[in-house]
Amino acid sequence: MNKVQQFWQKIVNSPDLRKKALFTLLIFTIARFLAEVPLPEIDTARLQMIFANSEFLSFLNIIAGGTLSSFSIVAVGISPYITASIVIQLLTMIWPKLKEMQKDGEKGRAQLNQYTRLLSLPVAILQSFSIIAILRSQDLLLNNSAGAIMTIIFFLTVGSFIMLWLGELITAKGLGNGISMIMILGILSQLPTTFAQSAQLAQTGEWFLLLAIVAGIVATVAVVVYINQATRKIPIQYATRMQGNRKVGGQTTFFPLKLNSVGVMPIIFAVTLMTIPSFLGQILANVSNDWWRSFGENLQVIFSQTNPIYIVLYFLIVFGLSYFSALLFFNARDVSEELKKSGAFVPGVRPGQQTQAFLEKVIKRLTFVDGLFLGVIAILPFILQIITGMSSLAIGGTSLLILVSVILEVNKIVEGSATSQDYDQYL
Repeated sequence: MNKVQQFWQKIVNSPDLRKKALFTLLIFTIARFLAEVPLPEIDTARLQMIFANSEFLSFLNIIAGGTLSSFSIVAVGISPYITASIVIQLLTMIWPKLKEMQKDGEKGRAQLNQYTRLLSLPVAILQSFSIIAILRSQDLLLNNSAGAIMTIIFFLTVGSFIMLWLGELITAKGLGNGISMIMILGILSQLPTTFAQSAQLAQTGEWFLLLAIVAGIVATVAVVVYINQATRKIPIQYATRMQGNRKVGGQTTFFPLKLNSVGVMPIIFAVTLMTIPSFLGQILANVSNDWWRSFGENLQVIFSQTNPIYIVLYFLIVFGLSYFSALLFFNARDVSEELKKSGAFVPGVRPGQQTQAFLEKVIKRLTFVDGLFLGVIAILPFILQIITGMSSLAIGGTSLLILVSVILEVNKIVEGSATSQDYDQYL
């Protein structure tokens, strides 16, 4: 409680942080206002019932900033940008030109960000079309004319870029990373649903189940904080050399390797992959051909959130993507070469290839643990859904992971700004 008070005191006492916090709050207000502006020709009442009964769709709603269930003009949200950024990150690993651009400081990062925005456009159009196809398959469209569908796709695409613009405004003038803050807004928008679920359990007298859920949430938050903060410190020794008449170097430091180095991206990417069979099943279940209709219905059964096949497959995909992403984004060869050039080495390990092999061994072990952690976090809501019998839990493990990660990120920004101001007083 003391730390929370100190956090808010630092924001209130700092004019710069106070200004950023108020600006972020203003953007949040605008985003929530847009989230309440519905698109026409949609049966929103039935749509909200479908979302209320699906943990999977609830998570997509969170990524969209809480706008998908009401099908507002910003229903697609920042999901296209997230998908595009994942694709660009993967391309930087295999395309030398993009990799050089990534290393080219602020200018290179700005150019990569521009490429991500450009790629977001076709992704937004494709996702909008996919959503329309799902709505048509569920008879949720009140007007199936081509003109109405094209109009809806246009507004969804424009709305996605409005949300992206609001996120970038937060990054430039507010607190924290704008994309992460828009995602956290989606999580916070689900809190009323969470409280309603809790009240329903209290009214039915299921106090033990309610206390078990609260205890599970507290335990999950504790584990998420621990994993997010966990770091493996690799000792680094700088070689001693003569410079004139004196010795230089010889310092001992460490090279930090975060346990959770990939964040929630593997889960988000896994969700995107898992939508494909479910989407195909919903489309095929409405065709006239008996074989294809039966195939579509089987896909829907297999890829329902409580199906063991779905849960196991989802876990394996998250684990595999976590493992792959960490090994892809951490280049042990580049790190070992940089250490060698700077005259640094890991004690007991020879510079060059042996250092590279040592770092790869360490990152593989860390990634194995992180992959298990993210996999469990991803499937936790589905397991709780089976145990509790609740059709949907608004705040799941992934939501808590995003929430805690963003809070820790904002806390670091506030701490850094406050420390900088303390130093400025002595200059």
